[in-house]
Amino acid sequence: MKQLILIAVLLIVGLSLFFFMSNKDETVVAPAGETAAVTEQAMDEAVETAAETDGEETADEALVVVEESASDAEPADEAIILAVADTPAATRDWQFSEGKNYVRMVPTQPTVGGADKIEVAEFFWYGCPHCYDLEPYIEAWAENKDPNVRFVRIPAVWNSLVKLHGQLYYTEEVLVRNGVIKNHKEFREAVFQEYHRRGNRMTSEAAIQKVFARFGVSEDEFNRTWNSFEVNQKLRVADDLARRYTISSVPAIVVNGKYRTGAGEAGSYPKLIELIDELTVREGLR
Repeated sequence: MKQLILIAVLLIVGLSLFFFMSNKDETVVAPAGETAAVTEQAMDEAVETAAETDGEETADEALVVVEESASDAEPADEAIILAVADTPAATRDWQFSEGKNYVRMVPTQPTVGGADKIEVAEFFWYGCPHCYDLEPYIEAWAENKDPNVRFVRIPAVWNSLVKLHGQLYYTEEVLVRNGVIKNHKEFREAVFQEYHRRGNRMTSEAAIQKVFARFGVSEDEFNRTWNSFEVNQKLRVADDLARRYTISSVPAIVVNGKYRTGAGEAGSYPKLIELIDELTVREGLR
């Protein structure tokens, strides 16, 4: 009997141990399929998380680039300034002074040409000995002047004889432009020589026409140009500018309708050329 009871107890203990071990294995061990599925899903989530993280980092990097680009703002439009000299006007050591060597006209007056260049105008008369003396200096300067400078000659028209010579000059100018007079320097020198060396004062239209005839200008070409509207209009402009610039003697130089001077104010003809250059630089730095 005792043996049966002992066997029964052993069976009960054994079954208890079996069920205990079975429950412990179920708690610790998971099916292989579920473990693989969880791992694959975690990897997918990890990849998605990494992709989202990369996306966020890429976006941040893009924002940084934009901000850096935006921080370097493009410069605003600036006015284009024509620099005639590399030193500001206020700091230059000028050779000539206003009131002593030249007069500044206020307000600035009109010029013959447009505002695309700085204009230097010479008022002259063929009968003026000082204009004759200045001629080689001003001619040499005109040949080598800055391309941004325009040189014009304006004849004085104070009285009937001077105006007659002004009409001579504008007739000459038109015929040179039209190619009828081939060498303007030679013709101009001949007119000066006619008055100052040959004693021909050219006091009439007929006397002037003979000078033109020596340079191959026919009487018809001369008369047509001499009496043209263009020449008469030029004479009116010359008279108007002489009044505006208050020209009282020749030779006189006016730079861009603003500065008026002459050889007397400059001190000599070479100094006048230097003064012309300085005034054009001043005007270019305005």
